[in-house]
Amino acid sequence: MAQKTQREAEKSTALKVDERKGESKLAEFRDYLGESRAELRKVVWPTRKEVRTTCVAVLILVFVMSLFLGLVDFGLSRLVAFILS
Repeated sequence: MAQKTQREAEKSTALKVDERKGESKLAEFRDYLGESRAELRKVVWPTRKEVRTTCVAVLILVFVMSLFLGLVDFGLSRLVAFILS
């Protein structure tokens, strides 16, 4: 069902392009802005709580990964120093 709707939208867009061959670039740009605004209205924006929760999760993950990689780097550098000495 979604594919059929998308195909119809593509055909509709193709027809609009054919009809607009004589229009100016300014009119095309105005149409583009209108279509962009319509698409932005369809976006489901996250709530403040969701943003805060995901931000905290990312910060914790970054801290844990940096700690892990720091320890691995320290261990490998000690190992290389031991082998080379």
